[in-house]
Amino acid sequence: MHKLTINGLTVTAADNELLSDVLRRAGKPVALPCGGGGTCGKCRVIVNGREESACQYRVTADAVVTVPETETILSEIGARESHAMTEHMALALDIGTTMLALALVSTDDGKIIKTVTAANPQRAFGADVMSRIGYCRAHGVTALHAAVISAVNDLIRELNAPRVEMLYAAGNTTMLHLLFGADCSAMGTAPYTPAFLESQTAPASRLGITGAETVVSLPCAAAFVGADLTAGLGLVGLPPAGKCDLLIDLGTNAEIILFSRDEVVCTAAAAGPCFEGANISCGMSSSAGAIFAYKYGCIQTVGGAPPKGICGTGLVDIIAALSADGVIDATGYMDCGEFEVAPDVTLIQDDVRQYQLAKAAVCAALLTLLQKRNVPFDRIDRLYIAGGFAAKINVANAVSTGLLPAALREKCVSVGNSSLLGTAKYAFEKNDLSVFLDRMEYVDLAADPVFSDLFLENMTLGETEA
Repeated sequence: MHKLTINGLTVTAADNELLSDVLRRAGKPVALPCGGGGTCGKCRVIVNGREESACQYRVTADAVVTVPETETILSEIGARESHAMTEHMALALDIGTTMLALALVSTDDGKIIKTVTAANPQRAFGADVMSRIGYCRAHGVTALHAAVISAVNDLIRELNAPRVEMLYAAGNTTMLHLLFGADCSAMGTAPYTPAFLESQTAPASRLGITGAETVVSLPCAAAFVGADLTAGLGLVGLPPAGKCDLLIDLGTNAEIILFSRDEVVCTAAAAGPCFEGANISCGMSSSAGAIFAYKYGCIQTVGGAPPKGICGTGLVDIIAALSADGVIDATGYMDCGEFEVAPDVTLIQDDVRQYQLAKAAVCAALLTLLQKRNVPFDRIDRLYIAGGFAAKINVANAVSTGLLPAALREKCVSVGNSSLLGTAKYAFEKNDLSVFLDRMEYVDLAADPVFSDLFLENMTLGETEA
């Protein structure tokens, strides 16, 4: 056994144990966006004065370890808070891959009383659902379940609210499996079979959650279209007669639903963690110092702090600006190899390629749904953009780089955290979600020739019309 001093805390570690595992046990986890593959370099810590990757460093002797302060991710929910407690209340929880959000809801007047957010501690097991599914397959669900339960209890304590009867939860299908302690490993390989899709109910005490008596999840639609999208549909409601709407969550796993009063069709595109900044050289989450908006001569950062890195919306803006100026050509090639956005913050060629892959997947998935249902652009009434990414997205830049079709530019509406807001709405309305779920059809893009062709067509940078 070896003795490690981690930010002043002394712990023991087995010989040859991975430092990332030690840090997790010690309550000092570092994010592993690449799932511990040693490729992203985002888990760097200082060991005896030298910089090391925690996911690759094995403990062979006593050491002093310094872990950088954890970033505080700032999430814009889009909720109006009443701050007025009532007799009957409930909790609404959104378990995002990156963020957790919890709301105290009045079931008497249908208002959100207060919201709190925190980073999802499961980031220490990987940035996306596939890496967490892989961890579950290799090590079981216990650590992943314990991490999210601990964080949920912290949020409940932060709300400082009386104990409530019900906690309603939404999230993607994988996140809900981990909340309920269910094995999600079968979703890692074809045919991607979840343990459940329907609503789950469990005593809060059995899950380890304090502050509520019973936990109920909203129903999921498919393995990769979860209750977060179901909640979003409940929030926005049905479009006008004869029209269709689109709801898209621009996250690590971009989920898209095309719906009308007659049919609902959904899909998911593996966009990767690009929009979360996870596989970008100077990428970071939406925390202090993250560049979220950019044009030549003007940089905006989260909290107005000095620029430290680039988050998802900033990446879109930077690539749009450099494309317009000819620094990046239509194929995504950068003749200069890298561009200094701010001191110590650069955009490199591989960052552009990562964005091209992500935006091509998203746009191609959206167009695939429209083509398969023969829905022209003029039948679309609204394109709802959900998730933390939506709050600061510059739609014009998203269109100019080909992330969203140009024909839908004027129809885009940001709905903030539609998963949390939709779950809160369900908590006090019990609105009927079967109107969507009973008619929902899932389109698997994995072997779809239409999607494959559109994906290749949309790899270039520039506006997309069809």
